[in-house]
Amino acid sequence: MATENKNGDSRGIVSRLLSSQKKQAKAFVADLVRIRGLMPLLMKHRNGDCWTADEKAELLAQLRILSRISPYLLFLMLPGSAILLPLYAWWLDHRRNERTRHVSSVSAKL
Repeated sequence: MATENKNGDSRGIVSRLLSSQKKQAKAFVADLVRIRGLMPLLMKHRNGDCWTADEKAELLAQLRILSRISPYLLFLMLPGSAILLPLYAWWLDHRRNERTRHVSSVSAKL
């Protein structure tokens, strides 16, 4: 009976890790799709044109998205990182949950 609990617990952990990894992968792909037009927008100023106020706002939004996905890109460059991706996805999700709880507790005090 104790063996079944251990197997059930390990399956639960693996299931949660895989679920977290899938969620992070979907968010990453969605962010990549959102910054698709970043290079043409950046090159507009380089080519001598001026950015409009809307383009500046779009550029700022896309740079924020890029800063959000840069930890993924940095981590992928490390040797052996593909093996650790599920653990990294869990860690990022865990940090977000802590931050959300902290923000909600601070806003409850106000």
